[in-house]
Amino acid sequence: MFKGIIMVSKIDISKSVPRERWGEFFDQFSSGNRGRHISIEIINSELGDEELIQNAPLMAMVYDRPGKGDDLLIEVGRDEVTYAHTIDSPTEVLTGQNSNGVMIAVRISDAAGTKTLIQLQAS
Repeated sequence: MFKGIIMVSKIDISKSVPRERWGEFFDQFSSGNRGRHISIEIINSELGDEELIQNAPLMAMVYDRPGKGDDLLIEVGRDEVTYAHTIDSPTEVLTGQNSNGVMIAVRISDAAGTKTLIQLQAS
């Protein structure tokens, strides 16, 4: 358990993805990481943190721009969707790299101020 705390503190979540590139970013992210195991955690200052899923294979992350839904859908499962999480009205997308510069996390903020942290498990 202590190891996880050390690893998380080494993630530098600071690279912002411009809104006009979100569709392309999530398409590429899905293609490049399909089948890779992820964890999804909600970070909410009022309600506390909540881990939704851990060690589940990523199927896709699909962004619908404002006017078409204005949400981000995260789907997990190997051959079919076994779990889906929707982020309504995302406002910011940040990526996190490990010390080698490899992307290992994506944090999405929404209009309500909730942050969703997606961490990629080591492959």
